[in-house]
Amino acid sequence: MREDAVVGVTSNPTIFHKAISSGSSYDEQLAEALAETRDPKELFIRLASTDVANACDLLRRVWDKGSGRDGYVSIEVDPTLAYDTEATTAEAKRLHALIDRPNLLVKIPATKPGLPAIEDMIAKGKSINVTLIFSLQRYEEVAEAYIRGLQRLCAQGGDPSAVASVASFFVSRVDTEADRRLEELGGHDELKGKLAIANAKLAYQRYLELFSGERWEELSARGARPQRCLWASTSTKNPEYRDVLYVEELIGPETVNTMPEETIRAFQDHGRVERTLDRDVDAAKRVFERFSEAGVDYDDVADTLEREGVEKFADSFTALLEGIRATTAELKAA
Repeated sequence: MREDAVVGVTSNPTIFHKAISSGSSYDEQLAEALAETRDPKELFIRLASTDVANACDLLRRVWDKGSGRDGYVSIEVDPTLAYDTEATTAEAKRLHALIDRPNLLVKIPATKPGLPAIEDMIAKGKSINVTLIFSLQRYEEVAEAYIRGLQRLCAQGGDPSAVASVASFFVSRVDTEADRRLEELGGHDELKGKLAIANAKLAYQRYLELFSGERWEELSARGARPQRCLWASTSTKNPEYRDVLYVEELIGPETVNTMPEETIRAFQDHGRVERTLDRDVDAAKRVFERFSEAGVDYDDVADTLEREGVEKFADSFTALLEGIRATTAELKAA
């Protein structure tokens, strides 16, 4: 995939659950790890950290070539800790120490308790992927946490040029929830499939504002890098929509798009490449107005998606640990 223009890799509990529960690829590693621990979470961390470290090594050439711009691999903090600041910070520190690669990003969810953990990790000089962002307000809070963390790092004499971060906006889920609410209200079919892209476009405009001006220029002069917007959940959930909709409509500078393999293949086959992210910004603002006029509460959409996102990842993590328990029981029986 590195040779196929892929410049980074992300992971989450759902991805690992599918990988570990499919076939026997991890049985040998599990058997070796069982000699040292029987705890399912510890077993998972050993398997995942090995995979992620190997991926970091594979993409290190990309990281070196771009002087740390690309070539990152992400691993997620236990999502059951999403509302515990101290536990999230401790696990993020542990994962960075365990994998110990300069091109590692540890994922912390953008919950309210996650914000101080993000700031503290940046202040310690650790690179972070902020995940599960849905609203413009929460995005601003995430960006401010990143900037405050950099300011603290600089005040302590640290090197901000060694720190990277992305703010991961989940895209298609916004349309899934918004479209569902439009269905309940009846009518307004012209608004379906519009809110997610408008949301991302306005987030990018806020990015341009936050990472400019005197405050940012002071940090930039010391080598700090902007926290790039990352578009996540970009596979199209509604079969009526174009399968590369959330790729084609969000192309712009200083951004990242994470795609599942089927979306990568689809875009290679028939995707259109042109700068679209900062096009029709006024129209994006109007989409928000029209949703409000239709009776859809944007803030409630975002709050619902954040809560459900954490729950889904936590459920996947629990299922993952149950799968590891079952597999280890089979290995011990054999």
